[in-house]
Amino acid sequence: MPTPYEPPFTVTPRVLDLVVRISEEIGRQGLSREAALTPALRRGNRLRSIQASLAIENNSLSLEQVTAVIAGKRVLGPPQEIQEVRNAFAAYEAMDGWTPAAPKDLLAAHALLMKGLVDDAGRYRRGSVGIAQGSKVVHLAPPAARVPGLMKDLLGWLKQTEVHPLVASCVFHYELEFIHPFADGNGRMGRLWQTLILSRWKPLLAYLPVESVIRERRAEYYAALAAADKAGASTVFIEFLLSALLEALQQVPGTVQVTDPVSDQVKALLKVLGSRTLSATECLKKLGLTHRATFRQNYLQPALDAGLIERTQPDKPNSRLQKYRRVLKP
Repeated sequence: MPTPYEPPFTVTPRVLDLVVRISEEIGRQGLSREAALTPALRRGNRLRSIQASLAIENNSLSLEQVTAVIAGKRVLGPPQEIQEVRNAFAAYEAMDGWTPAAPKDLLAAHALLMKGLVDDAGRYRRGSVGIAQGSKVVHLAPPAARVPGLMKDLLGWLKQTEVHPLVASCVFHYELEFIHPFADGNGRMGRLWQTLILSRWKPLLAYLPVESVIRERRAEYYAALAAADKAGASTVFIEFLLSALLEALQQVPGTVQVTDPVSDQVKALLKVLGSRTLSATECLKKLGLTHRATFRQNYLQPALDAGLIERTQPDKPNSRLQKYRRVLKP
């Protein structure tokens, strides 16, 4: 009997730390409870997911235009891009009826996502495909003849794996991009299917707009894919996607919050500072973050507003020499 397929990756200390932090954030925000997100917030987050996922693929429609398309209003824009929005909304809305490890559901999702956009929607590709940046081919996908077998192995692994769903969803996302089973739509399928896998662990993650973070960090997204290709394992991509998931969770408004006036993010910043004086860049690095806007919004500014930390140059808040330290209690 052949040995079951096992995708190559390593669960590093950083991966474990991110899994713990994501789980804690879900609990802190009450995302395990159905009341955590209002219907309006769920719909808004879904539209953000759709707009961002399509924007990664160079769809030019704004969030306002995407919202109008879904509402049935007339929108001035390229017909193909409008069709992409309608298809994506239909696909995300159909997620509840799909099983992540079912091949027929994967193909049905692609058929819905790419309806009217490609001739072979809902079918694996029948030709060779590569990913180019300018004139350089950065990834040559496996031959088309191998795609059905590779996808069977990957879906079989997903069905039986005991790996944590957070990690498994990232592994599947990478492996699908590596195999590139479809002639077009692989990127949006990878993001859609990761959301589906996560929703089977925590249903409300179906409405987490992680695609918005990926869009903002698109260069990192592609760099992580390339680094994983070079390493022959998805570890670096897992670390990137988990950090994007954590960031997306920290940005979700309107969820149930604990009453502790000092957030977990501020506590983490205070712990990093200790008795030291550090720059924003140094704090960012020690916290394991990469996105400055999130750091400022969720860590730095709340700590400043609460009077828990202070600037070394208060009269020059934007100085390149600015550093931060804890405020010592009298």
